[in-house]
Amino acid sequence: MIINYGEQMKNLIKVSKYSSISLFVGFTTTLLLMLSTQNVLSETYKDEFKPRINQSWWPNQIDLSALKTGDKRLNPYGSDFNYAKEFSKLNLVAVKQDINKLLTTSQPWWPADYGNYGPFFIRMAWHSAGTYRTIDGRGGADGGQQRLDPLASWPDNGNLDKARRLLLPIKLKYGRSLSWGDLMVLAGNVALENMGFQTAGFAGGRTDDWEPELVFWGPEAKWMGSDRRDKKTGELMKPLGAAHMGLIYINPEGPQGKPDPVGSAKDIRETFARMSMNDEETVALIAGGHAFGKMHGAVKGNCNSVEPGAAPIEQQGLGWKNSCGKGNAEDTLTSGLEGAWTQTPVRFSTLYLANLLNNDWEISKSPAGAIIWTSKKLLNAAPDAHVPGKTAPVVMNTGDMALKADPAYNKIATRFLNNPEEFKKVFANAWFKLVHRDMGPRDRYLGNDAPKQIYIWQDPISKPNYKTLSDTEIETLKASIANSGLTVSQMVKTAWAAASSFRASDMRGGVSGARINLLPQKNWEVNEPQELNKNLAVLKAVQDKFNEASLGIKVSLADIIVLAGVVGIEKASLNAGVKVRVPFTSGRGDATQAQTDANSFMYLEPTADAFRNYYSKKSLRPELDMMVDKASQLNLTIPEMTALIGGLRVIGATYANTNLGVLTNKPGALSNDFFVNLLDTAHVWEKSASDNTYVIKDRKTGAIKYTATSVDLIFGSSADLRTISEVYASSDGKLEFIKNFVLAWSKVMDLDRFDLRHDLP
Repeated sequence: MIINYGEQMKNLIKVSKYSSISLFVGFTTTLLLMLSTQNVLSETYKDEFKPRINQSWWPNQIDLSALKTGDKRLNPYGSDFNYAKEFSKLNLVAVKQDINKLLTTSQPWWPADYGNYGPFFIRMAWHSAGTYRTIDGRGGADGGQQRLDPLASWPDNGNLDKARRLLLPIKLKYGRSLSWGDLMVLAGNVALENMGFQTAGFAGGRTDDWEPELVFWGPEAKWMGSDRRDKKTGELMKPLGAAHMGLIYINPEGPQGKPDPVGSAKDIRETFARMSMNDEETVALIAGGHAFGKMHGAVKGNCNSVEPGAAPIEQQGLGWKNSCGKGNAEDTLTSGLEGAWTQTPVRFSTLYLANLLNNDWEISKSPAGAIIWTSKKLLNAAPDAHVPGKTAPVVMNTGDMALKADPAYNKIATRFLNNPEEFKKVFANAWFKLVHRDMGPRDRYLGNDAPKQIYIWQDPISKPNYKTLSDTEIETLKASIANSGLTVSQMVKTAWAAASSFRASDMRGGVSGARINLLPQKNWEVNEPQELNKNLAVLKAVQDKFNEASLGIKVSLADIIVLAGVVGIEKASLNAGVKVRVPFTSGRGDATQAQTDANSFMYLEPTADAFRNYYSKKSLRPELDMMVDKASQLNLTIPEMTALIGGLRVIGATYANTNLGVLTNKPGALSNDFFVNLLDTAHVWEKSASDNTYVIKDRKTGAIKYTATSVDLIFGSSADLRTISEVYASSDGKLEFIKNFVLAWSKVMDLDRFDLRHDLP
């Protein structure tokens, strides 16, 4: 029997972000304002008529919800919607003109500070992108998640519902051609340029999500909670990037609301590093962002009502209704801190740095009762945002004072003040990084406004300057790999190690670039460096021989690695009595060590990989949770995850060649033995003396037949997973299993092939 799955792969390659806070701190909503019973997450089941999810009955049951999100049926434009195609119809110049007009057209229902919505839109863009964290790639502007709860109702996003509502007419005008994710970032860019700052550019390509991301934002059950630091080291819990539940980064009043600039600097450095920003970028972003706008705490701290997620239906998605004074304009309440940083809040300048460094500051209180800092001599005044002729002293918050108190930050701030052109350049590049970091490689960028400069954080890969391989050339290479001496397990493990580094959360990793041959990837524990280096040496010899012998036809190491996986899977399937043809398309490029940011790539190192039955003590969560998380990052469905784990086990592609989970007497064959033996009622499972391992015994004789881990047993224990296992274990399930395995395998191999993708730009 010969099965060709190439055609079936065409519509299966897709990626979703579903798997997975300012120091624009002047806008951060503080603990003082937000501690109300409305902001306490419900701990009771109030409506007896609502259906209960299984976890409400059995909280220890495996949660597979992360693999059930991203359903394209939720997209009102249809499952075949192609955003890249629609964006190409967009007149970006016209969109910018519309945004520019809106910026200075103040609306009575939410008047613009200083007659310009620019600072408001900068904050919106910042908070849309600023949720990104490099440890797991979650968050960011891609997906437009700020318009969905919980982010729409975060304390730190106070009143940003109004910013998005102001932009609604533009969104409605351009419809499907302009996503919310792109519009929010573009509005921030246009705002900066409108107020005199030249940005580095803009790239579209943020496809909107239609349901909230499943992301661990913290363990607390209350907004502004901060039970997230190691009791011994004080380090922020990984992978979190914010100091409090519901904040983008830190508390602007200071750590735990205390006016401690030194402690605030420590928090800033920690949280910005988790967004992949260094000290220079951090200072530039804060100083550049705080060149504009003001903080809002002009009335008592109890004037605002509930956030959008808790607001009554007649408010139509708007929250934080202000009952004091006019409820907006000069009576606006957002963070509780009050005042502008500079004398020119709607024009770019270096006045923020000058004010911060050249004044002596003392602790004061805003009308809302929040901690702010004012100049002892009150030398500089800013115009009132709404009352003509009125002025007020410029102010700072504790997060601002941190830049003065911390020696390293102070040195950078002083250099920027004395070298304004350098400051502009660093701020422009840091802003571009901030709002584009989570989009992944440049191949995903849409439009012609992106800077031509290539940044190392974009994970660049040299594009191949040679033709794609012909079918004859592919077969020649496959024969060379098959005769190279590598085993099925070695070929499959090498290809999996390279491709499975991909994370859908921020489109990083994958086999393209062959970075598995570079630092730090080649030394990751999960990749078994000693064996990996031997396997790669063999494959590089195949590559060199082919490139030397062919006339102008070249092949990359990345393509060779994927092709080795193809050879291994086809051989394993043949060993099981089924001949298959695994899809393969050449065209991947190779990266150099100079193109690889080793410090950034270290965050991609897996601390667990259930597919290889690997779990280290450095893992942040239990084994089963890590299994689901990994599958989610690879954008796998439940049947795909099940097929891949069962198939990789019988092939013998396990970490350190362990026999754990290899439930077959014929390793190296792509059989359905894993599921047959797991579910066989002639077998009984028992917990062994070793930690988290189990033995399977013959029910009659008591003889031990196989050993496994909880990651293996869950496919027979969980009702949801067992239903899939039963299909693959059935007498007619072998072909279904092999088909699903091959399709899922090929999907993982091509996750980073943005040049082939139809579903994403």
